Amino acid sequence: MSRRSSALLILLAASPAAAAPPPLFAGGAAVAPPAAAAAPVPFLPSTTSPGAASAPGRPGVPESDKPYGAFQRGYFATALAQATERLAKDPKDGAAMELIGEIYSQGLAVREDAAEADRWFKLAADNGDRQGSFSYGLALLRGTGVPKSVPAALPYLEKAAAAGHPGALYNLGVVTLQADVNTRDYVKAASYFARAADLGDVDATYALGNLYKAGEGVPREPARAASLFKAAADQRDVAAQLDYGIALFNGEGVPRDEAAAARYFRMAAYAGNPVAANRLARLYAAGRGVRRDGVAAARWHLLARAAGVSDPWLDGVLAGLAPADRAKVEDGLHDTLAN
Repeated sequence: MSRRSSALLILLAASPAAAAPPPLFAGGAAVAPPAAAAAPVPFLPSTTSPGAASAPGRPGVPESDKPYGAFQRGYFATALAQATERLAKDPKDGAAMELIGEIYSQGLAVREDAAEADRWFKLAADNGDRQGSFSYGLALLRGTGVPKSVPAALPYLEKAAAAGHPGALYNLGVVTLQADVNTRDYVKAASYFARAADLGDVDATYALGNLYKAGEGVPREPARAASLFKAAADQRDVAAQLDYGIALFNGEGVPRDEAAAARYFRMAAYAGNPVAANRLARLYAAGRGVRRDGVAAARWHLLARAAGVSDPWLDGVLAGLAPADRAKVEDGLHDTLAN
């Protein structure tokens, strides 16, 4: 056998022909794979995510501060020693406490210890440090180092949010949406997301776009949703790249542009999003927004299918490839998986 793996050969051999594949597009929109087989794309990022831009000044002390400067340069033992020295001079130095917590949280120059990190985060929060309040609130949401408790987390997140912490605002919005359906407050959640987005939080930007798309808590505004998806997508939010690609393909809230849609699907597919890989495969198979390429279509289809996104129509495309093209698909998979 050649360098091609038997596992990949099995992938190719297991591709059934579709006797009567459905149309690729319906009403201008890409036909989604069967709902039961598609990998779910969360409506919002995880409730415990601090957000891609939630802590631009992390870990919460000024740039000019010596311990923080050592931390930024990777001298973690020095940062710990200098933060400890600061505490000896000022036992209420919340920023130094938060930095020590961060060092224990990540296991930098010390053994990773979530409980010890949270002890320092709480001390920092109790001494007025914004980042400490966020970090301890997040630990309570996640249940790392401390028992998980949303009610206990809220006061800390609210304290950080009142001080303008974007990650705290974002997480408060998600917690609001996770309330009981009868008490869920979309208007309040939208307010949290909007404030966080204004402060540069990418997760909040994407979440707010979903609310504008659905008309929950804010008016339904496809153009505003598309604008927010683009803003998050251009900051490498993978879910936003997928949703903005769909908006571009369908012309929803933005002029229809199939070539641009393909570019955003490709970004998300390369980042590992299987739904984006499926959409990109369909574009290659149909020659919509990209040059028709059955080999590329099959390669992206197999990657999506291996992640749980089945598509009988694309199975048929794969089955119809000539043996030489099927070998190219296999080689392309080797190259993709090797990178």
